[in-house]
Amino acid sequence: MDHRFQGVILLFLSYHIQASRAVTSVFVKKGRDVQLDVKEDDVAEDFLFLAWRVNGKHNLVLLSHGEKPTLYTDRVEFSVTNCTMKLKNLQETDSGDYTAVVLGAEIKVVAEYKVTVQDPVSPVSLTVDSVSNSSDSCNVTVTCRTQDSHISTTFTCVKQICSEDGDRAKATTSGAVLHVYLDDDSIKCNHSNQVSWTTNQGAKIQEFCHQSSETLSAGFPLCLVKMVVFSVGLIIMTSAVITVNLIERTMKRKLTQEYFTSVSTQNSY
Repeated sequence: MDHRFQGVILLFLSYHIQASRAVTSVFVKKGRDVQLDVKEDDVAEDFLFLAWRVNGKHNLVLLSHGEKPTLYTDRVEFSVTNCTMKLKNLQETDSGDYTAVVLGAEIKVVAEYKVTVQDPVSPVSLTVDSVSNSSDSCNVTVTCRTQDSHISTTFTCVKQICSEDGDRAKATTSGAVLHVYLDDDSIKCNHSNQVSWTTNQGAKIQEFCHQSSETLSAGFPLCLVKMVVFSVGLIIMTSAVITVNLIERTMKRKLTQEYFTSVSTQNSY
């Protein structure tokens, strides 16, 4: 196809596009490929031209009916069969709006995607800032930190039931989300975006809240209760031993008295 004619067609498509259809959001990890599809029913069999464009001004593919497609970048693959376009090795600068436009009896957008390219999230670490223990509660303040953001929160444990005081999630400058939460008594940090996530190994809250596992719901220290139970048991055992000894002595004394009484009676005869 003559390049001047291509330019006229693309310029015509730029200024005579109907209102676009629903936009599909696509998130891609940096360095990966993405395939953008067109529904076959949306492309008439007698179409004249089909073009894939980015941000409404940069041309990627131009297909004239019955001819080979023209590709404007070597990072694009195009299927004449179904008009699908694959973008390869995406970088952050490739983020944008991608549209497929058809010229036939009318000009219409047959596909529109909002592509966002993201880096994988950075690792996240957990630090314990402070611990406050009392007879019936415990407060643990922690911070989850990444290379560009951090979030702090305090966990309060009362009668072995723990809750969070403060923010649980925070958006970072890179568009990711930093999340701190309690999972089965483990404090965990999670750093995630639409294409990746990472978490720390977690730290058991009982490692810091010693009182939370040593306090009963009534407010009495468990060690004190154990001492009382042990003392009561010891008293009961001692009492039982003394009682048995007293009974044995009483029985022996009674048997001895009966024996001498019997002997004395026999001698009197």
